[in-house]
Amino acid sequence: MFLNNLNRCSHKHNSPSSSSIFYYLHRNFSLWSMKKDPDLDSALSRNRRWIVNNQIKNIILRYPNQDAPVKFLQKKFKTLDLQGKALNWLKKYPCCFDVYLQKDEYHCKLSKRMLLLVEEEESVKEMQEPVFAERLSRLLMLSVNHRLNVVKLNELKRNLGFPDDYLIRILPKYPDTFRLVNHCGRRSSMEIELLSWNPDLAISSVEVSARKQGSSKPCFSCSLPSTWVKSWERFNEFNATPYISPYLDSRGLLDGSKEMEKRIVGLVHELLSLTLWKKMSIVKLGHFKREFNLPDKLNILLLKHPGIFYVSNRYQIYTVLLREGYNGSELIDKDPLVVVKDKFGELMQEGLHEYNRRHYEMNLEKQKKKGIVSVRKEKRSTEITEQDDSGDKLGGLFDPEERKRFYKVLFDDDAP
Repeated sequence: MFLNNLNRCSHKHNSPSSSSIFYYLHRNFSLWSMKKDPDLDSALSRNRRWIVNNQIKNIILRYPNQDAPVKFLQKKFKTLDLQGKALNWLKKYPCCFDVYLQKDEYHCKLSKRMLLLVEEEESVKEMQEPVFAERLSRLLMLSVNHRLNVVKLNELKRNLGFPDDYLIRILPKYPDTFRLVNHCGRRSSMEIELLSWNPDLAISSVEVSARKQGSSKPCFSCSLPSTWVKSWERFNEFNATPYISPYLDSRGLLDGSKEMEKRIVGLVHELLSLTLWKKMSIVKLGHFKREFNLPDKLNILLLKHPGIFYVSNRYQIYTVLLREGYNGSELIDKDPLVVVKDKFGELMQEGLHEYNRRHYEMNLEKQKKKGIVSVRKEKRSTEITEQDDSGDKLGGLFDPEERKRFYKVLFDDDAP
């Protein structure tokens, strides 16, 4: 009602400023209104820190001798959408990055434990090459013409787990399945084309799930609380119509029809199922509107199905997650690559905990010198120290209260 009144008001005044205000409010209040899920937002928050450090890791690995000046990394911070000093960020993760001073200039290289994880990740990628080939085949089979632009596909390669050199690592090993084509001669026009259709791969995750449950009728699952009565009613009504496989040719379906909506929901569901973390940027999805025959207002369609998808604008980036892929904030089925990357996340957490503990002790020492430390604070510090020196080999990180303080810092971007 508020937006309708605002619309009438903007037409009445017919001024550029009023129309721009209406557009802004309409975009931010009408199109993006989904009840927040703290668990899924927490998963996105944790994932973002991993993504940033993974990008820093890749930058260092590509630098000569894998030893990068911090000044160089500072310049890259803009592309990583980070603010502040790179040195401060790197020091938060001492288990991942070794920062040292050389000739009045700070340098950074990967820690020994981090290098071991890099080797393990590379080993997993080699073993996963057949899986990558199947994943690429499915992606091409989902597209209208069974071809995808390489430049666009590169935007999704990390979501899909593909190595940076997937074009020269995977495609030459499957000459009967893929080929590179370039009709215009421009590098930006290069495409990957599917040469052979594999019917064994043209089975969606929804259909696989139905077969496992012994059902002959594939249908979507809903992960909403039982209190969401109206959402459940809409979901059951939508789910009652026949399932349409995203691998079927959609060119015979009418735009705006219920059948087309069912097919699009199934397509986005399948695309998310192919990703490592069952999530994808809506902006990136929109780049494939023509290739996957997606609607102009994909965001509105996704918001109509909160039982299947969760849309979040965490960090001002609109992301869609597959609800059924998560149990709380934890991914249910983890790809072998995700398992390795989780080890990276654990190393991050360990380093951040070490940094926070050291930072706390330094502040406590400063306060003691100034004579402003209360008896209560000293007692608390003694308790923590005693706990760390106890027989629990896992250390204070696994104390419930200590974990609360640790995760508050880990997920709070404003934390020092």
